Amino acid sequence: MQKSAVFVPHFHWDREWYEPFQVFRHRLVAALDTVLETAEANPDFRFTVDGQMAAVEDYLQMRPENRDRVTALVAGGRLAIGPWLILLDEFLCSGETIVRNLQMGWAAAADLGGSMPIGYLPDMFGHIAQMPQILARAGIEHAALWRGVPGSVPGHAFRWRAPDGSEVRTEFLFDGYDNGLDLLLVPDQIGRALGEYAQMTAERWGGDPLLAMAGTDHNAPDPQLAAWLRRASSDEHGITIATLDEYIRGHARDEVTAAVTGELRSHVRGNILPGVISVRLGLKQRMAVAERTVDHAERMNAQWSTRDDAPFLSLAWHKIIESTAHDSVVGSGTDETCEQVDARLAEAAQTARAVRDAALAEPAALVPGDGYLAANPLPVPRTALVEVDALAAPEGTALVATAADGSKHPVQLVSKAPTVLSDERVDASDLERVLRRIHRRELFGRLIDHYELTPGSLVFHLAEVPTSGPFDLLILRRKIAEAAAAHPGEWRVLTLEEARATVLVPVDVPASGLAGFRVEPASGTVAQPQVDAPATATDRALSNGLVEVAVAADGTLDVTGADGTVLRGVGRLVDGGDRGDSYNYAPPAADVLVSEPVEVAVELLESGPLRSRTRVTRVYEWPAALSTDRDRRSGRTLPTPVETVVEVRAGEPFVRVSTSLLNGSADHRLRLHVPLPEPAEVSASAGQFAVTERGLTAEGGWGEYPIPTFPASAFVSAGAANVLLDHTTEYELVGGGCELALTLLRAIGSISVNIHPLRDEPAASEIPAPGAQELGERIEHRFAVLPSANGWRAAGAVALADDFRNDVLLVRGTGPTGGDLPPTAAGLRVDGADIAVSSIRRLAGDARRSGIEVRLVAMSDTGASARVTGAFTEATTVDLLGRPLSAVVPAADGLELVLGPWEIRTIVVR
Repeated sequence: MQKSAVFVPHFHWDREWYEPFQVFRHRLVAALDTVLETAEANPDFRFTVDGQMAAVEDYLQMRPENRDRVTALVAGGRLAIGPWLILLDEFLCSGETIVRNLQMGWAAAADLGGSMPIGYLPDMFGHIAQMPQILARAGIEHAALWRGVPGSVPGHAFRWRAPDGSEVRTEFLFDGYDNGLDLLLVPDQIGRALGEYAQMTAERWGGDPLLAMAGTDHNAPDPQLAAWLRRASSDEHGITIATLDEYIRGHARDEVTAAVTGELRSHVRGNILPGVISVRLGLKQRMAVAERTVDHAERMNAQWSTRDDAPFLSLAWHKIIESTAHDSVVGSGTDETCEQVDARLAEAAQTARAVRDAALAEPAALVPGDGYLAANPLPVPRTALVEVDALAAPEGTALVATAADGSKHPVQLVSKAPTVLSDERVDASDLERVLRRIHRRELFGRLIDHYELTPGSLVFHLAEVPTSGPFDLLILRRKIAEAAAAHPGEWRVLTLEEARATVLVPVDVPASGLAGFRVEPASGTVAQPQVDAPATATDRALSNGLVEVAVAADGTLDVTGADGTVLRGVGRLVDGGDRGDSYNYAPPAADVLVSEPVEVAVELLESGPLRSRTRVTRVYEWPAALSTDRDRRSGRTLPTPVETVVEVRAGEPFVRVSTSLLNGSADHRLRLHVPLPEPAEVSASAGQFAVTERGLTAEGGWGEYPIPTFPASAFVSAGAANVLLDHTTEYELVGGGCELALTLLRAIGSISVNIHPLRDEPAASEIPAPGAQELGERIEHRFAVLPSANGWRAAGAVALADDFRNDVLLVRGTGPTGGDLPPTAAGLRVDGADIAVSSIRRLAGDARRSGIEVRLVAMSDTGASARVTGAFTEATTVDLLGRPLSAVVPAADGLELVLGPWEIRTIVVR
């Protein structure tokens, strides 16, 4: 039995959860006031601030006068801060966001005296496979966590290995981050309670002192804690007060032999609450949009702008990272909390969009006003389809796209806009009111090209880019006043727009590059645009020579891949009841599954040659809610149409699918199924710098049923099916591995329920969350289906997922109309199979740290080679905190890099 114990005073601070951020901050300020006063009054007192700098930042915004007090306690080793900006949910954000979280937290801690070098992850709902590598490549050798650790770990520490082989010694908080709290319930009995706990857990500690985490959610330790512990300390049980850093690096000395490789998602020693992946879909989608927008903004700003927009980019990242908190993006908070997260993510995306648009405005100024500029956010060349607005061709003439080199490319007409925007009869005395619509030259969102004024008639001719010279509104007012006086009575006011069309254009864009083009009438007679391998469609079939889709009678899809692999019945929808909560799914005792539509309609939308699209509308009768006892689904049903748009593009080996429905039912889960040709025993999902394999079951043993639902970010693969994803999505292999099920909607009404069929203990108080029912909300998803008999590697899923998620950016030229298009321009290029590029951004500062930072990942268990080319002459390898490691000498044809299996490599080029 342990002769000594180390108590670590701390708190766990959920920045927002069952109360919104500002309410919890009010409590935070009071709590940290108490901590500072206690530490200053008791030299033996130590405090660990939850591993996240957000709590310190939020406090100092309200108490800026206490900054020096905080700094002094940090310098004295009595206040442990950092290393994270916020304690995040690791599966609901990108790997790059995790890196930025660590970078921003580390930097904020450095400003106050330095970070605790412990990867503290106390309450995350499981842990990603690459976390050990992220920590190790930031120079952090230790982690501490609770949830997700498998039952094979017998002690209080283990070696946690990432797929690349990186390791961190990990303190296992096997009884949670508050295991010391029960020992303090009766201050006069701390010694007795400690002795009993030490005896109960003796086999865990070996020769190390017992670790007692003395803290809980949203409360500072009692100011008398140090005095209590001094009185309780004895020869039988010596007690020390320390920070978590001091315990791990100073007191825990036993050799650690147990090892675990990869992600931690076991239920055996704590609930991992997997249902948070699928609740409040909108938050997951907006997180993905915000991350993608700031990534694109950084890439455009680094390579095509002279502006230093670092403060705006930092703001966008900060708001994204704030939203990754494990009670924020997960959607397990109250409605008002989730509304705040939603708004914060929107603000992050808006801030990043402003930077992106400002960066592209600079090269767009070189493109004529009747042209467009396409910008490629990916560091590989590609041909992409973009939709643009153009002048309609005269009758008998086709439109073509003209590139900067003069080459002509076919376009696909999507729609035509009406020419007459308004046709009104007004009295002459009201003509002045008509003119109030004009703002300088703008009218109805267009610009006045010219006008015709004749007795009793005023005709406006609008254009997107006027060609008739200057327009003077004051002269027009005077002329109309004179004409109205001379010709009283009824006038006709006609507003005409030049005939316009929406067209689909294929654009060849260099790696990280720019390409200008314009759409104009072709010379000669009308001819069907020629595409080498066109997309085609009939009433119930689509094809492009690489992939084929047939719409079955029940509205599901039979998809045939380039290698002949056939997936039949793709898109089968299965709706069942859900009596669970935001943390865990639970079926009602007498569930009713609805999988057959009562009505199916198919409508051909586009038939190529660049894109073919079909809309399938299926109507289902879904129960309106659960019964009052929550054990059955209601007998009352609601007819619910679900629209599925199926899209095939020329040159793409996958089928794009989007679904849309207006949710009218409560307490249910909707999943989309992809049947597999043969049963699969494992699935593989991409996210956070790795592709992680999982089986058909999960490890249980605690009070939570180990339902084998899992998160996937970029794609999920099982057997011959690969599904490319737009945002983090919950999936499960069902039917003994015969079908892949993706969760489209989980509608529930409580943060937590007290009595849950699949979980012994409540995850929180039973607080209503009616917004999580998503009633009256439009539920939309987009994904792509990629058949491949040989799995995700052979299919090229890593690169194709990037293509699917990252559209080419498009802006209108702002240069003089009719001018020459500028030549195409290339930026940084990265070549290499199984190489993912996580980030390209500009670094500012001294010569040693300035340049363009590129982060690469080998998405393979055999490693990968990469070649980086661009306008640079030197390169430096840096760690994840930006500290230089070694110089790399580029060759004349670029920089050759060899990455180990699953390695994350960061370089700075100048």
